[in-house]
Amino acid sequence: MTGLRNKNFIRIILLKVPVILLFVSVLNDYDFNYSGLKYFSFNFSYILIFYYSLKKTESLGYTYIFIAGLFNDVVIGTPIGLSSLMYLILCVAASYLRNITLRPSLLKDGIFFLLTILIINSLLFLSLKFIFNYELNYFDQIINMVFTFLFYFLFSNLFNFFENYVVRNNNAG
Repeated sequence: MTGLRNKNFIRIILLKVPVILLFVSVLNDYDFNYSGLKYFSFNFSYILIFYYSLKKTESLGYTYIFIAGLFNDVVIGTPIGLSSLMYLILCVAASYLRNITLRPSLLKDGIFFLLTILIINSLLFLSLKFIFNYELNYFDQIINMVFTFLFYFLFSNLFNFFENYVVRNNNAG
């Protein structure tokens, strides 16, 4: 009986890993500049939200994404609700791509992800710069977008592996 409870507990934890990763990524404000990598940053939460909104819609709920955006705003010091809005726009784009796609392809998903983060970061930049008078560095924003786009392919394969082999094998046993 306890073995059955342990399997159920492990199964629940494995199903909640995307939500846990989302909250860890928005609460962790680690900057690679401290480790000597000056021009290296990427937005892991964008990758996570886009992938799971596109492939496994039941893994991340919109409420969790909205609350994670509020936490992100508090941690990085932007106006409350701005990250939540950007995260939900990312969800809308992923949902749109999921509905129009007949044959999923990592390359097509990546190109659409690039277009989406360009739009989202443009909206974020315009709102922070012209509405809230934040000082932003253009070069840092471009570096962040490029690395976020490039790391999408790596993390997409890692998330596929996790979903196909770890979660599915645990559900089968």
